[in-house]
Amino acid sequence: MDLDCCKQLLLFILFQFITACCLFAYLRPSRDPGPEPRAGNPSALTAQPGNNPTAPPADSELTILLWTWPFGHPVPLQKCSTLFGIQDCHITANRSWYQKAKAVIVHHRDVCSSRKKLPQGPQPPSQHWIWFNLESPSHSPNLGFMDNLFNLTMSYRRDSDIFTPYGWLEVLSQPQNFSIPAKSKLVAWAVSNWNPASRRVQYYQELKKYLHVDIYGSHHMPLPRDKHFSTVSQYKFYLAFENSLHEDYITEKLWNNALENYERFLPPDAFIHIDDFPNAQGLAQYLQELERDPERYQRYFQWRTWLKPSEQGSWTIHFCKACRALQMTETYQTKTGLAKWFR
Repeated sequence: MDLDCCKQLLLFILFQFITACCLFAYLRPSRDPGPEPRAGNPSALTAQPGNNPTAPPADSELTILLWTWPFGHPVPLQKCSTLFGIQDCHITANRSWYQKAKAVIVHHRDVCSSRKKLPQGPQPPSQHWIWFNLESPSHSPNLGFMDNLFNLTMSYRRDSDIFTPYGWLEVLSQPQNFSIPAKSKLVAWAVSNWNPASRRVQYYQELKKYLHVDIYGSHHMPLPRDKHFSTVSQYKFYLAFENSLHEDYITEKLWNNALENYERFLPPDAFIHIDDFPNAQGLAQYLQELERDPERYQRYFQWRTWLKPSEQGSWTIHFCKACRALQMTETYQTKTGLAKWFR
């Protein structure tokens, strides 16, 4: 495969201290969602599957049923009033609430292996089924199962009914000083799915002819989770190559490590795009020039004085976005072409 072609699908991103430069899907005034509940200490909203249902809070107007916990793992829940300043919803994973629930959130990855994992009983009148998916189309099998079943979509796609991206940029109320910490190494890449036939690996194979890149992950240098930030923040540049590229697909690797994807969302001086170079050699030469020119390198951090990267810190944020949308939704429709739309 011609390596010049792969640059049309991959972006090379400038690593910005720990959270780095971050791709955003929208700007909003900064709001602190509050501390995340510690694992093993879920809030009073948490309901374990199979337990007897408890009455929803007195001020709750609607119940949201989680058809499954995400990937089968119970998660702590926070109050939506704390996160978004809205009226709380009764959020539960107890299917005894199915007939009374205003909405049912169905996480695609937990049901896509079989139609039998989807709700089987008749859908109560005016109940909203919400298709929830944060994976790319390449990793979302059996989309055809989902046609003509759901009333709302919730995903990272901007044209979803409920837009819930992995992260965004927040406008700071006041400019802040941002100092770049000392960095002793040049380029890093953390990759868990190493496929020699993939475009991103092929581009790396060409790049390494002109520039040394430290590789972390499976079959490479170990990168323990508790050492992730401290390790990667030593580097001036970070490669953020997604395992698949689709519209609006921007994962946590961007918000945690660097930033990638669509130029229309980003400050123009926040990243380095490989499309700006004729080949990997040209990119390598440019990075080496920046290493020797601290003033030019620092220009890539100027946006940090007025923007702050933020990411989805908990599953509750997704669920509470659904709560907010349901309180504002008056229309009721069935998605007939979900599979075609998401591809």
